[in-house]
Amino acid sequence: MEKHVVVIYPHPDDESFGASGTIAKFREQGVPVTYLCGTLGEMGRNMGSPTFANRETLPEIRKEELIQACNVLDMDLQMLGYRDKTVEFEDRMEIAEHLKRILEEIEPSLVITHYPEHAVHPDHNALGAAAVEAVRLMDPDKRPTVWAQAITNTFYEDLGKPDIRNDISGYFDKKMEAISAHKSQADGILSKFRQNPEMEADLKEEAKKRLGKEQFYTWKYD
Repeated sequence: MEKHVVVIYPHPDDESFGASGTIAKFREQGVPVTYLCGTLGEMGRNMGSPTFANRETLPEIRKEELIQACNVLDMDLQMLGYRDKTVEFEDRMEIAEHLKRILEEIEPSLVITHYPEHAVHPDHNALGAAAVEAVRLMDPDKRPTVWAQAITNTFYEDLGKPDIRNDISGYFDKKMEAISAHKSQADGILSKFRQNPEMEADLKEEAKKRLGKEQFYTWKYD
């Protein structure tokens, strides 16, 4: 069993869409989980439908949603304080050193992050690369295992079959509850289904197909 799991993603809701079933499974086993969230997603274009946020209020709204999602998943939260959509322009080694200090303090046995260059968004790629580097910089005897999540359309072709394939159907309701906590982001997606009664009935099944498995590659260090 894992000793402590650290999840490193750049945005509020990355944890819920990406790994909340896996997180819920670890918490059920009694494994502590800490989320290191890179930014507050303050540059996101989704202001709600109907609109309930603006550029000034969005960071605080997304921060509250993030706290609520972490409460749903019963995991600790540390906010790293980087600015949304600028992580790729930060000094990669500075971020890696920042993450390394936190990881050495927490001493996790497992780190979950995005797979660099296979995570679609520049912030995903940049923070994933910094997380991988942070673990590389650690004493090899104390390095946690790294699970890297690829989400590009071509990751199967480019990387082969993922090493870890978690069927999280047993934790699916918890995953949807965590996603729904990010109201400003999730409502727009879910409202399209709710406007059509036939789609409403299919929402859960369709979501299960898309979100019912969480897959990761084990990062190989020399």
